[in-house]
Amino acid sequence: MPSFDFESRIIDIPDYPEPGVIFKDITPLFDDAEALRAVIDAIADHFAGRGVTKVVGAEARGFLVGVPVAYRLGCGFVPARKPGKLPRAVYSQSYELEYGTDELQIHQDALTPGDRVLIVDDLIATGGTAVATARLVEQSGASIEGFSFILELEFLKPRDIMGRECPGKEVYTLVKVS
Repeated sequence: MPSFDFESRIIDIPDYPEPGVIFKDITPLFDDAEALRAVIDAIADHFAGRGVTKVVGAEARGFLVGVPVAYRLGCGFVPARKPGKLPRAVYSQSYELEYGTDELQIHQDALTPGDRVLIVDDLIATGGTAVATARLVEQSGASIEGFSFILELEFLKPRDIMGRECPGKEVYTLVKVS
């Protein structure tokens, strides 16, 4: 585990977006050069040497993490976008949210069966977005090397759903919130 104090750069915002919720603002990790470098290096170093050929990041904060991680790993980046944002043929995957459903898509030609994929995002809460992204990777025939997140909301038990839905796949996080 990296020695950088990521947690000190995350700001708690009480009652946002609604009363009773404590929002974890990770933007200070991005606006500080040392913190940003530490985030990207920690993830890239953890997955270095594992043959990752593509990084997939979910819209939109997954792009902020995924692109520099892909650069560090020397591989390509594939955005998993909301419907209507990609211009060519896509794979689609719906998923449940706490308050409804959503959908992600990737281009059908973005991944190949030989690709080894690292899925990244800023946060894992219930695991829905991560599982939906994994299903998109599976539709393409590519294999999943692992998952990485800056922040894990442990009290929502995302590893339970990840263990059921993506058995045997590593989930690597930098900060765990109990």
